[in-house]
Amino acid sequence: MKILQLGKFYPIYGGVEKVMWNLTLGLAERGVACDMLCACLKGTKVEPELQDLTKQTKDGFEIGLGPYGRVICVPAITKKAKTMISPAMIKYLRKHASEYDIIHVHHPDPMAALALFLSGYTGRVILHWHSDILSQKVFLSFYKPLQKWLIHRAERIIGTSPVYLSQSSALKDSQKKVIAVPIGIMPVVYDIKAAAEIRNSIPGKKIVFSLGRLVPYKDFSTLVQCARYLSDDYVILLGGVGPLREELERQIAENGLEEKVMLLGFIETWELPAYFGASDLYVMSSDRKTEAFGIVLIEAMSCGKPVVATMIPESGVSWVNTNGLSGYNVPPHNPRAMAEAITKICADTDTYMQFCAGAMERFETAFTSREMIDKTLKIYEKKI
Repeated sequence: MKILQLGKFYPIYGGVEKVMWNLTLGLAERGVACDMLCACLKGTKVEPELQDLTKQTKDGFEIGLGPYGRVICVPAITKKAKTMISPAMIKYLRKHASEYDIIHVHHPDPMAALALFLSGYTGRVILHWHSDILSQKVFLSFYKPLQKWLIHRAERIIGTSPVYLSQSSALKDSQKKVIAVPIGIMPVVYDIKAAAEIRNSIPGKKIVFSLGRLVPYKDFSTLVQCARYLSDDYVILLGGVGPLREELERQIAENGLEEKVMLLGFIETWELPAYFGASDLYVMSSDRKTEAFGIVLIEAMSCGKPVVATMIPESGVSWVNTNGLSGYNVPPHNPRAMAEAITKICADTDTYMQFCAGAMERFETAFTSREMIDKTLKIYEKKI
C-alpha cells in the first residue's frame, strides 16, 4: 500500500499541515509507504534539523523521512486567498498519481482539489475535511462545483470531530461517508530549565498562556478584557503576530493592563514548548467556526495543562476540551466568564492538580498520534 497526503504548503505552521506531516511520518515509521505533496514559495527553507535530510530537485525539494516516507515540495508562483497557486502540483500529480493506491487529500485546499481533478487518477480517494471554507465567500462561489466533485469522488470523508462533521452544511448529504478521527500529536516535551527561566522572569504570578495569529476570529480582545477581572496574581502571556497587534496594544494601554497582559510577538517553534511548560493553564478565546478544532489545546493538554476554551457554535473546540475534566468552556465574547473559569481552575492546589490530571487524561485517551494513525490505517484497510 502506497499513500499520498495531498494539500497545503510548506513550512508547517497550521493545523492542516501538522496533520499531514504527522500522518506521513507516523505511517512511514510503521513501514507504510507514504509521501506528502505540498507547495511552497520561492526561497522557502527547511528547518535546520531537517537540512541533512533534504535534497534539491529540478522544481523544488524533497525531505527524506527514512525508507518509507518523504515530503515532496513543488514551487508555487504566488499565494492567494490562503491557497498556493502551483501549476507544478498539477504537473507532478499528472505524472505520478498512478503510483499511489490511495490519495488522501486535505480540505480546504482548492489547489490540491484542482490538481487531483486534472490528474486523471482513478484510484481510491480519502477526503480529510478539516474545516468549511468560511472567510472566502466570493472564492467559494467559484470553487463550489469542484468541492462538490471532491465530496462525491471521495470514498470516505474524515473529520477532526463528530461535532464538526454533523454540523457542516457542505456534508449534510454525505453523512454515510463520514467518520471522525480526532487529530493526534506526539506529546509536547519542554526543557525544565527553559520553562523555569520564563517563570522566574515573572515571579509570584500565575501564568495564563495563549497563542495565535492576531486576527479577528481569535478574539484576543476578549482575552485582554478578561485580565480586568483577574487579580494581580495573574499575568497573561500572548504569543503571535498579525494585523491586530496595534489595536491590542492600544486596548492594553487604555485599560492600564501593561503589567497583566504581555504581547510576546512571534515565538519560534523551538521556544514554544517552554511556554507551555511555564504556564499554569492555556486559554483559547476564538469566537467563530473558523477555529474548527484547536491543535494548540491538545498541545497544552499533553503537558498536563488545563485549558479554558469557548463554546463556538458548530465547532469542535468545546468537544476537544471536556468541560469539568480538562478545563472549562465558556461563552464567546464573555471576559468575565473567562476570568471566572481561570480562577476556578486555580482556586487551590488540590483543584488545580485535578484539572492537570484531567487534561493529561483527555489527551492520552483521545488525541495521541498513535490513535490517529491506528484509526486512519483501519480506514485505508477498509476495516472501519
